[in-house]
Amino acid sequence: MRANLKVGVIGGSGLYEMDGLERVREEKVTTPWGAPSDNLIIGEYGGIELVFLPRHGRGHRFNPSEVNYRANIFAMKQAGVEWIISVSAVGSLRADIAPGDIVVIDQFIDKTFKRENTFFEKGLVAHVAFGDPVCRTLRGFLLQGARDAGARVHDGGTYVCMEGPAFSTRAESNLHRSWGASVIGMTNMPEAKLAREAEISYATLAMSTDYDCWHSEHDAVTVDQVIRVLNQNAALAKQVVRNVVPQIVAWNRPAPESSALATAILTPAASVSAETRRALAPLIGKYMPV
Repeated sequence: MRANLKVGVIGGSGLYEMDGLERVREEKVTTPWGAPSDNLIIGEYGGIELVFLPRHGRGHRFNPSEVNYRANIFAMKQAGVEWIISVSAVGSLRADIAPGDIVVIDQFIDKTFKRENTFFEKGLVAHVAFGDPVCRTLRGFLLQGARDAGARVHDGGTYVCMEGPAFSTRAESNLHRSWGASVIGMTNMPEAKLAREAEISYATLAMSTDYDCWHSEHDAVTVDQVIRVLNQNAALAKQVVRNVVPQIVAWNRPAPESSALATAILTPAASVSAETRRALAPLIGKYMPV
């Protein structure tokens, strides 16, 4: 096993209460983009460190547009995280994806418009490859972990990320279905893009809570319905994470996206200020030493 291996989990409050998590501690951190959504909750499991971050803060204090995605991902990078499992509530856009099902998605459609979505700006430019927006290796681990947990799981699917916080209109829901999308949510963009820029292998465990509002035989989505299904699925999500840890340990080499910036940075090192290099050292230090 590689030394100091760390796996991040971003999702709802409570996932850090997994059975078997030892020596749990909290760390308050800051980043060049301010504070993340909450303290990092760090514990040991299966010989590695798991780093948990409630995406909306404990008590669900930030709506999807208010989440400081840059601070969240940068905090994970600072902590040494190489892999991130995103646990996300989604609405189903397909009849065969029922509430309670898990979708291990492989594509995104980004409809957000209010969010800062890159670390590279103001004198430093990079363009990461994003044709395959989730790590294929981690996606495979999640798929196997969900099957081993006994979940009803769907292999692949497109996640539409909308701005929110209101749910879709029926016309929007039907439009998304016409695109061939599988699920809809409000949080995985720009989270996934930023993880790629941070050279972290990222994949999503999408947990279906409802049929959005397109399904004529089901009521439109409500907060009560989402929370009820999420609570039912919390134990399942924790079991999937437990099942994935040994697979990551067995990988025993750098995470697949650990060199995503190798050919992505366009700005010459000589043009990047020492201040920027220091601030972004966790991201660009191996390419632009201070």
